Amino acid sequence: MSASADGIDRAILVLDRALRTLTGTVQSERPSPGSDVPETLLDAGQKQRSAGLMRVNHTGEICAQALYEGQAMVAREPSVRAWLENAAREETDHLAWCDTRLKELGSSPSILNPLFYAASLGLGVMTGILGDRISLGFVEATEDQVGEHLKDHLGKLPAEDGRSRAIVSAMRDEELAHGEGALAKGGESFPVPVRRFMRLLSKMMTTSTYRI
Repeated sequence: MSASADGIDRAILVLDRALRTLTGTVQSERPSPGSDVPETLLDAGQKQRSAGLMRVNHTGEICAQALYEGQAMVAREPSVRAWLENAAREETDHLAWCDTRLKELGSSPSILNPLFYAASLGLGVMTGILGDRISLGFVEATEDQVGEHLKDHLGKLPAEDGRSRAIVSAMRDEELAHGEGALAKGGESFPVPVRRFMRLLSKMMTTSTYRI
């Protein structure tokens, strides 16, 4: 197969994944951690709070899909590409879990998701171009922030919403594992000022998608 044909095939795959991610047609390979938790009756305020937080988490998983996709596209080592693609598969489960929970809460994903997907895909490509060590380091820094953000959500979700809490708790454990795995794979730990800047960008996403 020629290089141009291979590039076209790759572009088609990227587009297909983007469409499936943004249209909510991804399927989880594992059952949702909340599937065995009995549904409880939430009042209007509790349901609104849970829906807002799960919408933020859903957008975070949209960004994760795009980020890993962009990084895998330009990864230099086949083993690093394989690691990124495996992590992305676990993130796909997270995305499906959040999507299902939003529907159960009678809510919907953020309308801003296409913008965040495009931005994250570009960011993934840019960090990947800088080299595998930087790319994996970015994964670790990102997952560290996501872990803190999910911990914060566990403190904000209604105590009565056991289903959402089970999903967020499982996601947090796996996000932290991804971060640790990225460092073990050879990722370069980012300095504090860079992490603070990344935290500011993350804050923009969480604030904007809570309601829309």
